[in-house]
Amino acid sequence: MNKAFMREPDPDSRVVCPQCGSLGLPVGNGPLDRYLRPGSRARFGDSAWYCSYLHCEIVYFNQFEASARLSDLKSSVYPYDVDAPICACFGCRYDDVEADVAAGEPVRIRQLLERSRSPDARCETVAIDGQCCLKEVQRLYLKLRAR
Repeated sequence: MNKAFMREPDPDSRVVCPQCGSLGLPVGNGPLDRYLRPGSRARFGDSAWYCSYLHCEIVYFNQFEASARLSDLKSSVYPYDVDAPICACFGCRYDDVEADVAAGEPVRIRQLLERSRSPDARCETVAIDGQCCLKEVQRLYLKLRAR
């Protein structure tokens, strides 16, 4: 495609969401194939960016002004649905983190940490943002513990 039709990255090489201006996280085929309905998936090539702002309607976007919204997702997914698994690889859920907080010890989170180091962890291809969930799980644990 002609570069004249591409949206130029910001001067510091970051790519931001066209709707909310949040920093985009690069994702590859895996998340796009897994989460987007076929018609929406066809608007993207081998990669896109994930909008990390929870309250933005755009989930994925690219530099050719294509975007996918929440309504373009095949199913509900965390963080947009707290009942969906936080961890796409191993199924850790909000309730699991809550149970660790109630027990006073992060047993399930430690198990998740160990499993995330195994070859079974496929975050890059199965997580909606292409990132490991541990950062989010730890953030949620600390937030719930502070209540």
